Amino acid sequence: MLISLRNLGSSLPRRVSPPCNHHLSSIFSSPSTTTTRACLITCCFTGVLCILRFPFVTKSNSNPTNFFDGLDKVSMTKIIQQDQWNDPRVVGSIQSSLAPIWVSRVLVEFKQDPKLALKFFKWTKTRVGFRHTTESYCILVHILFYARMYFDANNILKEMVLSSWVLPGSDVFEILWTTRNVCVPGFGVFDALFSVLVELGMLEAAGQCFLRMTKFRVLPKARSCNAFLHRLSKAGEGDLSRDFFRDMVGAGIAPTVFTYNIMIGHVCKEGDMLTARSLFEQMKKMGLTPDIVTYNSLIDGYGKIGLLDESVCLFEEMKFMGCEPDVITYNALINSFCKFKGMPRAFEFFREMKDKDLKPNVISYSTLIDALCKEGMMQMAIKFFVDMTRVGLLPNEFTYSSLIDANCKAGNLGEAFMLADEMLQEHVDLNIVTYTTLLDGLCKEGMMNEAEELFRAMGKSGVTPNLQAYTALIHGHIKVRSMDKAMELFNEMREKDIKPDILLWGTIVWGLCSESKLEECKIIMTEMKESGIGANPVIYTTLMDAYFKAGNRTEAINLLEEMRDLGTEVTVVTFCALIDGLCKRGLVQEAIYYFGRMPDHDLQPNVAVYTALIDGLCKNNCIGDAKKLFDEMQDKNMIPDKIAYTAMIDGNLKHGNFQEALNMRNKMMEMGIELDLYAYTSLVWGLSQCGQVQQARKFLAEMIGKGIIPDETLCTRLLRKHYELGNIDEAIELRNELVEKGLIHGNSNPALFADADLLNEFPGSSILVTVRRKVVVFMPDPRLPNITLEVSGKLWILQMVGSQVGRFMHKVRAMDSLAKNGSTVFVDALMTCCPDEKELLLSWKGVIALIFCAKFHIGSYSDT
Repeated sequence: MLISLRNLGSSLPRRVSPPCNHHLSSIFSSPSTTTTRACLITCCFTGVLCILRFPFVTKSNSNPTNFFDGLDKVSMTKIIQQDQWNDPRVVGSIQSSLAPIWVSRVLVEFKQDPKLALKFFKWTKTRVGFRHTTESYCILVHILFYARMYFDANNILKEMVLSSWVLPGSDVFEILWTTRNVCVPGFGVFDALFSVLVELGMLEAAGQCFLRMTKFRVLPKARSCNAFLHRLSKAGEGDLSRDFFRDMVGAGIAPTVFTYNIMIGHVCKEGDMLTARSLFEQMKKMGLTPDIVTYNSLIDGYGKIGLLDESVCLFEEMKFMGCEPDVITYNALINSFCKFKGMPRAFEFFREMKDKDLKPNVISYSTLIDALCKEGMMQMAIKFFVDMTRVGLLPNEFTYSSLIDANCKAGNLGEAFMLADEMLQEHVDLNIVTYTTLLDGLCKEGMMNEAEELFRAMGKSGVTPNLQAYTALIHGHIKVRSMDKAMELFNEMREKDIKPDILLWGTIVWGLCSESKLEECKIIMTEMKESGIGANPVIYTTLMDAYFKAGNRTEAINLLEEMRDLGTEVTVVTFCALIDGLCKRGLVQEAIYYFGRMPDHDLQPNVAVYTALIDGLCKNNCIGDAKKLFDEMQDKNMIPDKIAYTAMIDGNLKHGNFQEALNMRNKMMEMGIELDLYAYTSLVWGLSQCGQVQQARKFLAEMIGKGIIPDETLCTRLLRKHYELGNIDEAIELRNELVEKGLIHGNSNPALFADADLLNEFPGSSILVTVRRKVVVFMPDPRLPNITLEVSGKLWILQMVGSQVGRFMHKVRAMDSLAKNGSTVFVDALMTCCPDEKELLLSWKGVIALIFCAKFHIGSYSDT
């Protein structure tokens, strides 16, 4: 019965070496009713067992040297020493139902000979069907500890704790406490139990054991408490670490420098520098001297949150206190200054470290290399890389990954893959970070076949693709408009139970929106919500923009209401997309309405919002309202950007306010805002429309001089405007310049050279002789869709002949109706004549048209 009762403990779960579990949080808090009841039941159960059994092992009987079946101490000593384990008396006793009690009694009898007791204990546990009780373990631990056989005692404690059927740590303590009188009581054994539980990672049991120890005023050593604190910190149990520290101090256990170092180091990693500073001051008040570990933790902690001045002050303090900085100290300072754009100071610390004969390690070099790579200073990074290998330091994964990442971002994929090959040659394995960096680099360059090959190679090398790797590959396929492949990878990833994060969901939505697959977008949005991830403002804004581009204003507006109903933050970017979309649809009044609603959401328009509305107003002929917004924007101390200025320039020119447009351009220059292609195009096009061709040509030359290439349409428009205004010489000169610079092509551009053959068909005319001396440019007229480029060009010759001759004193308009294949084409030839050529021109008018029609067989001519 006793054995069966004891074996009830086998149903209790045992956990070895997990960092911690959620039950641990209850250790240092008030016990629940259920927990209290369980503890009381366990204590009563343990007490009953001790009452029933313990008399056999602690109290004297009538024959203390007689065990069972004629066995006495002398006989047992001989049997154990001579390994006579087959003695029938021993075999009978070990097979008895009272064997556990017999074993305990033998152990007690041999307490003066701990080696024999240990040998007997080890033999009995090898017997089939026999298992030691917790009491047997505890008796032997007391015996060994009293004999100062600490190593063996600790091993027995570990064996006992690891046994799958013994009681929880707190109840092991109870039995260890009850059996303490086997030898002269020594309380170090209880500290050993606590230390073993900590060493095995059984933090919950250790916490329960600590509570029992404080209850019985058997306190663990500070060293054991430090080990427990360290384990809690490593397990990420910050709150429990703080609670235990308070309980430890409250129990009267004096913290050591190591105790404070553990706590300061932990809170520094959490970024709680106020608590770290408080512990630091408390430590000094207790008369404890901070050591290099203390200072390093604080310097690193302050540096990681950007409080660089505090880090430097502590650095100076430690030197003043005679605590010399080491490589870890300098590495912390170098890392902090590199992270927060203090590269010059980081290099100063690097040089100072070498001046003090401290050898920079791999971390020192790798930190500087990574910072240089992020700043785009590749040559300097490579120099440090070479120096690092020259002094005998082997680059690690972090070093190579930094260089590979920088080369990928710079588009130097060849160099990146050379570094990857070098890693393998140096027996440095490519990790998931390196593979993902290379994947991302290939995808950004659109090299999807190579990216797919690398993705497969990654799996073959034993590196399992993670979320980031899949995200890079999916994003790459979306960029090259391979949405089907992207969705295939997305589904494959989910089948492997890799859960998409909000970034990947957003990437999928962006991809579908870019291909106007809005119905599929709705399905993805639903799946995302079902997975427990709510759409963020970026995803809503992307979808809203797609709906506007698809012309679905209603769905776009509904998204705004949905965001509000779900409690999703409506951002300035959201309103910017909304206002921009409405403006592009021509709904400027509605855009103004939502612009006015922004304060209702505690939002203020920024430059982008003002610019979107100003641009919309300008494009929809509301230049007055745009001007008011432009001024309002500046009154709020917002500096208009390039887009806002360009919109105002374009709007003013469309309304003929070319002087105001030029003023805007001058303000841009004063603000140091460089004109781009769009600004120059607006100026050249708009000034041409306003008849300011000289100004337009000046800006065209200026933009070309800055390396900004105008498109052919802009050049053609300016040429045509010169001809419309009769500036033939200037047009020809401009045309030659543009051809020479390769901006237009004489044989393929809509603006072409006309051969002089047609002019030769009008002999004897001084007008035509004059024109024949010129190189004439012609362009197709968009009003003549059914006439070829060549025919349209010839019609322009007639028009240009008329506009070139004379002093613009008289205009003759000829309207010719030509019919061919049932379609009618209207040809306008506008000729301006001088008085002395007037009659000649009029007499030739009909002839010119007749010859033209006959040459191109486009119908008949009737003089009206």
